[in-house]
Amino acid sequence: MVDARRGGLRIRTRVTAIATLVVALALTLGAVWMVALLSQNLNAGVATRLESESASIAEGLDGGLVPAAWIAERDDDTLIAWRPASESTVVVNADDALALPAPPGADPVRTVIDGDAYLVVAETLETGQLLLGAPLRDVEAAVAETATLLAIGVPIAVIVIGVVVWLVAARALAPVERIRRQVDEIDADALDRRVPTRGNGDEIDLLAATMNRMLARVESGYDAQQRFVGDASHELRSPLATMRQFAELARAHPDVAPPGELADVVIDEGERMQEILEGLLLLARLDEGAVRSAGVVDLDDLALAAAAGVRDRGVDVDATAVGAVQVAGDARLLRRAVQNLVDNAGRHARTRIAIGVRAVGQTALLWVDDDGGGIAASERDRVFDRFVRLDEARSRDAGGSGLGLAIVREVARAHGGRVRVDEAPLGGARFVIELPLAAA
Repeated sequence: MVDARRGGLRIRTRVTAIATLVVALALTLGAVWMVALLSQNLNAGVATRLESESASIAEGLDGGLVPAAWIAERDDDTLIAWRPASESTVVVNADDALALPAPPGADPVRTVIDGDAYLVVAETLETGQLLLGAPLRDVEAAVAETATLLAIGVPIAVIVIGVVVWLVAARALAPVERIRRQVDEIDADALDRRVPTRGNGDEIDLLAATMNRMLARVESGYDAQQRFVGDASHELRSPLATMRQFAELARAHPDVAPPGELADVVIDEGERMQEILEGLLLLARLDEGAVRSAGVVDLDDLALAAAAGVRDRGVDVDATAVGAVQVAGDARLLRRAVQNLVDNAGRHARTRIAIGVRAVGQTALLWVDDDGGGIAASERDRVFDRFVRLDEARSRDAGGSGLGLAIVREVARAHGGRVRVDEAPLGGARFVIELPLAAA
């Protein structure tokens, strides 16, 4: 099992790392896009200005006739050059000729002249091509300055956002850490403790409420387990004490307790211990969900077989209400549940019991009635608890192990059904098992 306090990254660290990486990627892409857009817009502005100026200059030329040696250089470093129609070079000054790349059409061209970047546009006339070029040093300086500012600002923004996310995550997860510490301090001696809620109904409150419900279930299960262990130890200790007391009596007074009676006591108490142990093991398997849905079970056959067994012991049994009904489940467990109900009714009946089976809608009903003293309404739920005997005056031999009805309830639950207690028409108690019918 992995210790949650060691190894791995905390949620706060993972959230901060992921958020920082996402923000860093977004800001980096945004900065690159911003620099590219700025460069594009500034170059477009220079190109628009050059196109406007070249059109104005072209209109001022006398008939478009320009001497081959004509050149002018503006005060703002704007370069004006002329390429005659019959020449392949562009005249830059009166003493030298530079082969500038002539734009093939209306689109501006970026070129380098004497180590400086220029943007050149062309205006085509009848006698040649007028070229205007503007240096891009200001554009490049603005783009470089912007890129530098972004290169400094983006890391700072990422760091600030990372710190903010870390603090926010720490504040948001602080209640979770508090709940963790409080639950971690709860042990078997403090299962009654609960996690306090803030009352604002947010996710943290819902988590605290869930933890409290879980603690309540754990406490209830632990208390039931403690009661079960105590009752089981008492039930198993009782037959052992009986056998030991009778053996000591037989050894001390052989004439009072002959060996044959000692053997009978050992056999009877041993059978009782075996019954208790088998019941405990069966309940443990049912608690673990160990139910085999082996197939279709004829519920009426189980009821008739149980009735025949009780009838052989001299009990008057009315089974005329047993009808053909099939359920899906474990035949062995269902047989045990039906037999337990019939045996329980046989112990409490005065003269007779009645068994019935029928289908109502999609539910199979099996009931067992007796004409005994019945069960008070306030005790009808408790009677299915383990090791519960409502009639404390009767002997343990007559009362059974105290696990029979508990087994009936767990078997019914394991098959998707339930068991309940009603008042029987015979005057005693009616135990009813409700189970889903088998699929057609």
